[in-house]
Amino acid sequence: MFKHPTRRDLLQSAVVGAVAATATEASADGEAGRSSWADQATVTFESLGVKHIINCKGTVTVLGGSTMPPEVVASMAEATRHFVDLFDLQRKAGDRIASMIGVPAAMISCGAASAITCGTAACLHRGDAEQANRLPDVTGIPHNVILQRAHHAYGTQLWLTGARPVWADTRAELEQAIRQEKPAMMFFLNRADSEGQIRRGEWIEVAKKHDIPTLNDAAADVPPASRLKTYVKEGFDMVIFSGGKGLLGPQSTGLLLGRADLVDAAWMSISPRGGIGRGMKVGKEEIIGLVAAVERYLRIDHDAERRELDTRAAYLTNTLNTLPGVQARINVPPVANRVPHVTVQWDQQARGKTAGEVIGELLTGDPPIAVLGGGDRLQISTWMLQPGEHVIVANRLREILG
Repeated sequence: MFKHPTRRDLLQSAVVGAVAATATEASADGEAGRSSWADQATVTFESLGVKHIINCKGTVTVLGGSTMPPEVVASMAEATRHFVDLFDLQRKAGDRIASMIGVPAAMISCGAASAITCGTAACLHRGDAEQANRLPDVTGIPHNVILQRAHHAYGTQLWLTGARPVWADTRAELEQAIRQEKPAMMFFLNRADSEGQIRRGEWIEVAKKHDIPTLNDAAADVPPASRLKTYVKEGFDMVIFSGGKGLLGPQSTGLLLGRADLVDAAWMSISPRGGIGRGMKVGKEEIIGLVAAVERYLRIDHDAERRELDTRAAYLTNTLNTLPGVQARINVPPVANRVPHVTVQWDQQARGKTAGEVIGELLTGDPPIAVLGGGDRLQISTWMLQPGEHVIVANRLREILG
């Protein structure tokens, strides 16, 4: 019987094909004495004693972000075969991505956190090469960054540059901070929009009035694909996305999008240049992989992908709601990871199991299952599940809660 290939099948085929092509070329070139990849044993998670985990958390860093589609893996494997001028590659890859998305400029960073540091550095040194190489020494330059306390999750990436935080939680505090502190930048964490008193539109309005650059960390805010340019069009000078979350690119990549002069300045603080970002290396394979991931993301049928996620969520809720005293419902977060999640609640005292205990049982089972949650509920993301894994998750929860 014909079986439709899964993403995992296709991924393996892409890697095997790329490996075979490399081995063939090496043989044709007569590279005697050099072992080809095909002669080597494949290193797997199992060979290291590491278990596969069923990912019900979504595109979280601690589980590896996402799984890369076969065309991304194949592009990266091809890139391993050649040397290039990395400066030239970075520039042209950035130009290609900016053109595809429809924004003025783009830079590939070493993850979203790296983009925060490089974008902040750009606002401090403003393209001055000498100053760029002196950071985190900020002597003689504006170096205050204004942000709301609710937006403080990744502050360390800001302060690496030598920047100093200035807190402003209300419009009045913001206006006062601008008058007194001469800020170099205003930082916004997009997923915390509803948690702060100053919302996104007002933040942009004030920054524009005072001509202060803005940086918006929207790392996990695709889908929908339109968000890749929405926040730039709204008026943010720079916007950050993770390459290894919704885009399904290499986990150690990110995107800095926006104003051309600031993105150009950010290039001065990323490896292979010296200075604050020297350790933030993005390999040629990762650069090519993210370009391939963005190309794929902009051409795929997102409606079809959403229907599949809806099907998984419906199966989970229908199955779990057959258990007496268990309530399962579908919800979609409004900002980050905007895909179907299933929230599961039950009378913990009556069943004698807390949410934390159920989370522990899922994670120590075989296979391990990682879910979100705590307090009085579990949260199951359907996004990163492989085909058929939603059935395994539903059955396991029936065993534990039934």
